[in-house]
Amino acid sequence: MCGICGFFTNKQITEEQLRVMNDEMIRRGPDDAGVEIYDAGAGDSVGLAQRRLAIIDLSPLGHQPMHSADGRLSVVFNGEIYNFGELRKELEGYPFRSRSDTEIILAAFEKWGESAVDRLGGMFAFAVYDRAENRITIARDRIGKKPLYYWFDGTNLVFASELRPIMRCPGFPRRVRRDVLSRYLYQQYIDAPETVFEDVYKLEPGAVLTFRRAKDGTGDLSVRKYWSIRDAWTAGCANEIKDYAEAKEGLKACLTKAVRERMIADVPLGSFLSGGYDSSLVSAVAQSILDRPLKTFSIGFEEAQYDESGYAREVARHLGTDHTELVIGEQEMLDLADSLADCFDEPFADSSQIPTMLVSMLARKDVTVALSGDGGDEFFCGYGIYRRVQQAQRLDALGAAAHLIGQIPAGGGKLEDKYPLRLRVISANRDRETKTQFGAGSYAAFAERFPLQGDGIKQLPVNYPSERSYGAKDWQVTRMLLDMDHYLPGDILCKVDRASMFYSLEARCPILDKDVMEYSFRIPHAFKYKGGEGKTILKDVAYDYIPRQLLDRPKKGFSVPLDKWLRGPLREQLTDFASRDMLRAQGLFDADYAAGFVENYLRTGDAGAGTGANYSRICWAFFVFQQWYNRYM
Repeated sequence: MCGICGFFTNKQITEEQLRVMNDEMIRRGPDDAGVEIYDAGAGDSVGLAQRRLAIIDLSPLGHQPMHSADGRLSVVFNGEIYNFGELRKELEGYPFRSRSDTEIILAAFEKWGESAVDRLGGMFAFAVYDRAENRITIARDRIGKKPLYYWFDGTNLVFASELRPIMRCPGFPRRVRRDVLSRYLYQQYIDAPETVFEDVYKLEPGAVLTFRRAKDGTGDLSVRKYWSIRDAWTAGCANEIKDYAEAKEGLKACLTKAVRERMIADVPLGSFLSGGYDSSLVSAVAQSILDRPLKTFSIGFEEAQYDESGYAREVARHLGTDHTELVIGEQEMLDLADSLADCFDEPFADSSQIPTMLVSMLARKDVTVALSGDGGDEFFCGYGIYRRVQQAQRLDALGAAAHLIGQIPAGGGKLEDKYPLRLRVISANRDRETKTQFGAGSYAAFAERFPLQGDGIKQLPVNYPSERSYGAKDWQVTRMLLDMDHYLPGDILCKVDRASMFYSLEARCPILDKDVMEYSFRIPHAFKYKGGEGKTILKDVAYDYIPRQLLDRPKKGFSVPLDKWLRGPLREQLTDFASRDMLRAQGLFDADYAAGFVENYLRTGDAGAGTGANYSRICWAFFVFQQWYNRYM
């Protein structure tokens, strides 16, 4: 686990400037650093840099940039290649000099070229410079566990694991993209390929980018997808497993292999354990493999109505793990609010980032690697929204009729505007590209009004208009695939990566193993969602390790008290962020609208729906953006 950055440019960037860029990621890699610049001819230079968190082969032989035996290829790499042992056997003729999985990338590229990425299993973001072709290739893992940004101005390429190194690159203009603001305020994150800056992009999950200098002096850049959720799901459906017992045993075998591979490390390893199905199952499988107690970590809350640490404690006791628990109060979470922009160098407003940071901080005191249960909800139908999506599909015909009738004029508007909220939601849900993304229309309308209008800037739609591209008839399946493509990498995996790496901790997710993901697509949806309950088959695997009574319980859930914070200790700061003078100087938000919205929110107290009291999510996203803006702009 590391941080990487570099460039292919005709601008003069010194080794010291590249070192400054690289050191912006010291938390991602405190153990070692490497910075090199190569002459690429015709006035071009290529720079590669890396900050290292040593996990496998802790010796100096794992130092990066690393070079192929013949000197043709150089690589910088962030992540882990879990099948490096198998690949090493296939690449037997290569003169390996280390035990590092980094060297596997060089050997694989030397033998198979760019198609080597298809053979790599794990989480990764890397850059390979090929001197013979004078070409740089950057790639990102299939589901987007590891981040990779790039700045392309039409002529030159700069890339990095985070935005900070790109911001420190000489000549970077730091121009905020106004067209992503509505979507960010609504979704609370900025999904690939977009970023907060003009001409800067996230390489999408499962994508490879190649860059070389074109004959006319411009940059010849191309991006291709080597793996996609849609293609993997389509292939899985064509090879469906009809027998439930077979599907369950196959899933268990895949998951066990994935956990075993993720336990290979030359440093201490543990597991996050919330007491829920996913983290409990991953911890149980890991403990079954070990011959000593697995170190497990959980967060408890002083507020009893949110605290689930007792469940994690019971699971840990049953499994026999070496369990560590930290009970936190509201003030400890609030204290982290000021450091969010240090942890997340792009606006990110999923407030569960705060407890994720705390459990990462706890785990890092004892281990360098932590297993997590991420992916179980998206791949096995675990979220509550999936139940509501099924209901919405059943009511869609009624919604169509209500929409038709709702166009009748009424009271200066139309009848549909007078409907009760639930009826209005299904009535207005007519766009075939966003059928599973229904919700209170007022949230979307408010998010769309916040940014400054005009100047030819058209806001991206707040929802993702792509649902028909999956070709699924079942709305639940469509929404799951949509979440795998957007919410999982853009929100969940971003949150876990930044929060864990802020404390120099590597998080590994067995459920997001390539074979587990692809196997899940072979499992019929009826095996995942049955009798109004999701994750059926995954729960059945968990019951093989943990008694049902320790896992089957209503989920309490936890949410940061945003409304209380924004009206209380953060009120003055929010008011300053929404001052008309600041907003006009900033030139991003409609000063009168945004200031008025925040003023109304703060004035309405605890009043009910429609008064502004329910809009803490939008105000929090706005607050986090302004906090980020003050930190970086």
